[in-house]
Amino acid sequence: MTDYKTPALTVDVVIFCLREQRLQTLLIKRGVEPYSGKWAIPGGYVRYGEDIDAAALRELGEETGVHNIYLEQLYTFGAPDRDPRGHTVTVTYFALIPDENITIEAGTDATDAAWHVLDELPDVAFDHKEIIGYAHERLRYKLEYTSAGFKLLPREFTLTELQTAYEIVLGEKLDKRNFRRRLLEADVLEKTGQYRSGGEGRPAMLYRYHAKADPQVKARRLYP
Repeated sequence: MTDYKTPALTVDVVIFCLREQRLQTLLIKRGVEPYSGKWAIPGGYVRYGEDIDAAALRELGEETGVHNIYLEQLYTFGAPDRDPRGHTVTVTYFALIPDENITIEAGTDATDAAWHVLDELPDVAFDHKEIIGYAHERLRYKLEYTSAGFKLLPREFTLTELQTAYEIVLGEKLDKRNFRRRLLEADVLEKTGQYRSGGEGRPAMLYRYHAKADPQVKARRLYP
């Protein structure tokens, strides 16, 4: 046995979703100390002998009621003073989910769970503001070289909805003609044969992400 003290290990999960035309993240309100009553990223301690990916999925389900979603490991934060309970290292994850059929339910040591607009976050616990900011930057970067943007949309979507998703995440307007031309040249979409009507103008064609498309989409082709 070692005589050295070792830090505790936790997992935290940043979930992004496009809701009401804004990028939002899911937070839980802590029901225990430290920071009881403050909002925080869903997460908790890794159990002895537990795989960290499994721990992230377990904590997410226990605290928010969200299950069966894709998680990607983000970064490890380990500043000795980041947790007032003692030196705690956290392995962070992030996930992208579409705004459909999502049921949020607080549980275990959370008193509430709710979506929050990314640029209007409340005062959050620990170093979670830094973690959320890092996750947002990673998401913007991933739009440049992966198909991440499609995970924020329902299975079927219009080209306008796809462009809007990119604009919201990037925080900038994209040229419609160039975006669509480069998107079609990338050969990552397939037509569904269905249309979405509503509003002015002609019904819009519905597309889906091509199941056989290269997952490493050079999305930089889609915008300058």
